[in-house]
Amino acid sequence: MDDTKDTLFAFCEWIKRRGPSFLDMFTATSDEQFETAFTGVLEEAVRHLETNKKNFQTLDEDALSAVLAGALRIPGWLAVRQESNSNGHVDLTIEALGCIPARVKLGEAKIYSGPAYHVKGMQQLLQRYTTGREGPGLVIAYVRKQDIKGLVEKLRSHLDTELPLAQQGACKNHPLKWSLLTVHLHSSGESVQVGHIGCNLYLDGQKPPVNAKVQSEEQPQLQS
Repeated sequence: MDDTKDTLFAFCEWIKRRGPSFLDMFTATSDEQFETAFTGVLEEAVRHLETNKKNFQTLDEDALSAVLAGALRIPGWLAVRQESNSNGHVDLTIEALGCIPARVKLGEAKIYSGPAYHVKGMQQLLQRYTTGREGPGLVIAYVRKQDIKGLVEKLRSHLDTELPLAQQGACKNHPLKWSLLTVHLHSSGESVQVGHIGCNLYLDGQKPPVNAKVQSEEQPQLQS
């Protein structure tokens, strides 16, 4: 038996055990295939936060993003860094290692406090951090309010009406529940896609954590 083939087979079987999205992500031959596979990995990470939300109620935006980064990270394959420099300190930098050309995604994460505050996160991502070279960006919304479905519908209506940040047309559906897709004309001349990902962290009878970094919808502020 060819030991090389045997080792390769064992390696492929190990990858399959990590999940089909894991395998598809690293065998992707196009950006579209990679994004489809990455969405599966992202869904598992978001689900991890949601199913453990009771344990995360005292965490602020940075700490929640640390949990998300840990759930996304695949050592040796998918690197996820917090507060990396890209014309400022972006919340999440996600890089598929060893890919040529490089596949890098940037993400901003906010405890959801209404459409105006969400748009501030979009502004940071698109006008401050994104160079136009990266893949589709992410704005993660940690929703601690009731009725995430209704809140996302309200956000969608706001974005479709205002078309902020050179938004190119109405929102599109995202494969993940409580999520949206928008496309924006970037200063580089590129059309940049942004996924708006809702993460349901609402608990009945919950009280906002004292150290949560979140502003009211009526007085949104830009965070670095």
